[in-house]
Formats: sequence, C-alpha cells, structure tokens
Amino acid sequence: MNTEETNVDLKDAETKDADPTEAPGPDAVAADADATEADVSEADLDQEEQEKQPMTGGGGGDRAEDAPSAGGEEAEPADGAVMEKNGTVKLKIQDEEEEEVKFTGLNKEELLRVAGTPGWVRTRWVLLVVFWFGWLGMLGGAVLIVLQAPRCRDLPSSSWWNDGPLYQIGDIGAFSALKDLKGVEQKVGSLSQMKIRGLVVGPVHVAPADDVMSLRFEEVSSESGTLDQFKDLVQAAHKKGISVVLDLTPNYQGSSGPWFSNVSVTNVAERLKSALVFWMKQGVDGVQMSGVERVASMVPSLWTDIRAIVHNGTEDSPNKRVLIGVTERSSAEDVSALLNSTGVDLLVSRVLLGPGSAGAADATELAQSVQLLYSSHNQLKLTWSLGGRDQGHLASLVVPALVKLHQLLLLTLPGTPVFNYGDEIGLMDEGTKFPRMLWDTDEELNGTLKEEQAERRSCLRFFSALSELRGKERSLLFGDFLLLSNSSSSLVYLRVWDQSERYLATFNWAEEAVALQLSSAALPRRAMVVLSTDGAVLPADGGNVDLTELRLGPRQAALLRFPYAG
Repeated sequence: MNTEETNVDLKDAETKDADPTEAPGPDAVAADADATEADVSEADLDQEEQEKQPMTGGGGGDRAEDAPSAGGEEAEPADGAVMEKNGTVKLKIQDEEEEEVKFTGLNKEELLRVAGTPGWVRTRWVLLVVFWFGWLGMLGGAVLIVLQAPRCRDLPSSSWWNDGPLYQIGDIGAFSALKDLKGVEQKVGSLSQMKIRGLVVGPVHVAPADDVMSLRFEEVSSESGTLDQFKDLVQAAHKKGISVVLDLTPNYQGSSGPWFSNVSVTNVAERLKSALVFWMKQGVDGVQMSGVERVASMVPSLWTDIRAIVHNGTEDSPNKRVLIGVTERSSAEDVSALLNSTGVDLLVSRVLLGPGSAGAADATELAQSVQLLYSSHNQLKLTWSLGGRDQGHLASLVVPALVKLHQLLLLTLPGTPVFNYGDEIGLMDEGTKFPRMLWDTDEELNGTLKEEQAERRSCLRFFSALSELRGKERSLLFGDFLLLSNSSSSLVYLRVWDQSERYLATFNWAEEAVALQLSSAALPRRAMVVLSTDGAVLPADGGNVDLTELRLGPRQAALLRFPYAG
C-alpha cells in the first residue's frame, strides 16, 4: 500500500494580558498595526499550507482536531496520526485504490461444501486404498522375513551347577592361614573373582577312622571349626552367588568302605537320612558322597529315601539341590551305567585322566570316552574332573607344563567342570594330597620364588578368563559337541549353539609341534584366537589364523572363535 506522511506543525498563539482601562499610545497603535498585518500574513500562509494537505476521511475544510482545544489542552490526533513529543503530528494516509487483498483460506461452510463434492470423495477413497495396500505390503514383507529367518532354539532347562565350575576344598586346615571354616569364609571374595559357581566343602563332620559307633554327621569336628562358622560361610557364599555343597562321605578318614561294611551300611544310611534333614536346614545347596554305587545296590529303598531328602525343597531352602556321587571308576561304559543306576545329578569319576598322567589313556581314548558319554546322556548330567580328595592335584597328575592345557579341556567340554583347590594356580602335592594353599603376599621373594609366583599368577589369569568365558557364552554353556579331529596326541572339537558364536578347542599333548589340517564343512577359513597357552606360537591377542594351516606348538592348547554364518 502507498502511504504518504505529512507533518503539520501546530503552534500555540501567544497572548499578552493588557489593561483594558489604559489607552494605547501611538507607538502601541503602530505596533498593533504591524502585528495585525503579520498575523494576517501568517494566517494566510497557514491556510495555504492546510489547503496543500490531502484530506483524510470526513472531508470539510475546517479541521477542529488541528486546533488547540478550548480548555487550553491539545486535542487528540486523528486516526492514522501519531503525536510526536515536539508537538508534531505524523499522519499515515492509505491509498484505498492500491489496497492489497489477502487470501485467508476457506471457512468452515466452504470446506464442508468442497468435502461433499464427488471429486473429493473419489480422491479420498483412492488415498485410503493406496494407504491400506501399502500397509498390507509392508506387513506381508515383515512376515516373509520372519518366516525365512532361521528359528532360534529354546534354551535347555538348566540348574545352578551347570553355570560354572565347582571348587572342592577337601581339607579345611590346608586352605587358609586360619586353618578353619572362618578362613574359608574370608576367601569367598577370591573364589567369586574366579567365577566359581559352587563350593564343595569337607567332609567336616566327626568321623574317627573306621569307627561306626563314633560317627556323628551333625557335629562339626574341632579341626574344621564350628557350626556357627559353617553357617557364616554359607551366608557369605550365597551373597556372592556361590552355592555350597557339603561332602558327607561317612568314613572319610578311614580305609574301610564304602560306608564301612555290609553289616553297618544299613545303620549308616539310616543315620545319614536324619543328618541330611539337619544340614538342609543349615542352608546347604547339595550333598556329595563317595561309594554311592554300592549303597544304591545294597539298600535301594534307603538310597531312594536319601535322594528324595536331597531333592525335595523346604521352606528354608526352596531352590533345587544337587546330589553328587564320587566313584573310582575310569571306564566310560561303567560311568554311564552308574549314572543310570544311582540317579545322582553328577558323578565325579576318573574317566578324564588322559595324556600326561601315569598309566592314562592317550588322546584317542579320551576322545572316545567323551563321545560315548555325550551321546548317552544329557550333557547337563556330565561331570569332568582331574584329581580330588583321593587323587590329589591337577599339577601332580599331569606335568606342570600341561596345567593350562587341562584347564582349557575341563572348562570347554560339555558338562560341569570340577576343580580341586589350588588347581587354578598349578599347586603341587609334594608328598601330601592336602598341600598348603599358596596365596600372594607382600613379602620380599628371591629370584626362584618370584618366578614361581609369576607362573602361579599366569595360571590364575588363564583359569579366570576361561571360567568367565564359559559362564557367559551359550556355545560353551550348553552348546553341541562336535568332535572334528583326534590322534594319539592331539584333539580338536567344536562347541556350537544355535546362532551364537562358535568355539573351537584345539589341543596338542606332544612334545613337538603339530599341523592340524582342519577342513570340516562346519569351519570357516579363518578364526580368531581367544586364549592360548603359548603366546609364542598362537598369541591370544584377537589375531586371526588360517584354520587350513593351523599349527600348535609343543604341549600347546588354544581356544578360537568365529561367528555364526547362517
């Protein structure tokens, strides 16, 4: 729009008061005449200026709003005018002929009229049809993708003892400086850092050697500590997520057994039943006993009662409890038969005493034993152990250089691994099956002791890394077991679960390097090294290796990983 601004100066007339009684003099008359003539001239000029101004609004030559009000106050400016501080009025004059017309859209009534037209109705239906066809197309595509995707396997039902390794402390006095159950409680934090899932304690009950009448299952021996210390240990372990299993082998300090003699076995079994009820109330999560095969066959009804007491939950201990049997059998066929006949949850045996131990089977026999047990039983019932209360420690059963190799074997086979205290650091028996446990101290060590300490720490780091890996990787927890290659001194197997990452375990017991030459259809060309017992040959730094040219150094084992490929 065109606007023209005109400034009109309004001036107030100055008046001078004069005495009406006083007659004007000649000078005054002349002055008045001059003033009158000036006023007339000024009035003529003002009139000419006003005539030059454009008219706004109401027309008429006289503009009362341009003059001062009768009361001496200034009149309000007209519409479109702005009064300035110096008395000037700024007028904004709009050219009506050039006024711009703006479109503000359709009103409600106009919109309703348009919406009801046939063209709009057709357009609306077309848009709806396009929308629904598009939506159905996307839904169909999503359904097709789901149907074509490989189905995920349901996770198997599992129990707490399948989630990680079990750790046996057969002699309480050898485990800590305090030499009692309080000392074991103080080490629970260290066990938790190693990702131990279950702690097998004892036996700790009073049991003089070969003395049936002095056997007292419900009393803690003075050499082990007190009942209150045992309760504190259970509470501390539970806070760390560690379950506690109590070894209740009756004649653990004597040579008569199992369970003394044919005459006493019934008496001992009856007394054991009431003892089980007592210890269940103390919060234990299971029981371990040796000689179960003989008792199960001699007094089957009592054995059935014993199993029921262990497996039936109570208000104080509603979680499932484990019944562990221990046998001296080493044949895979015998162990398989005992698993069926005794009904134990786990059976610790000597079946895994493989290469590196005196009189043990070679890697081929070991592989055959594992394959037979795996094919005959649910892997959640399988148990793997090297050593124990009666056999001694891992480092003494195999050469110290093979400790890490067997740690990897136990922690990657399908089933529950069981370790003796000190196996995580390569503890040696040295004349006794219950050597003093070695813990790191701040004392100064000489060169030899420093080297030994460094080796213990290296074993511990390797064990802890493996234990943590096993506890979180599904392929290692409950994956399928695929035997790929074995010889008298080497072994290779694969652990696979659904679409999870695959783990390849490789072992070489020989004193020279070996080329494995893997060519299975289940394997990719390359895999990543996760852990290795010898960093000089296969560094455990995440490097990739060619599986078709895989070489292991002397007495070396390695764990490799590769992703699911569909």
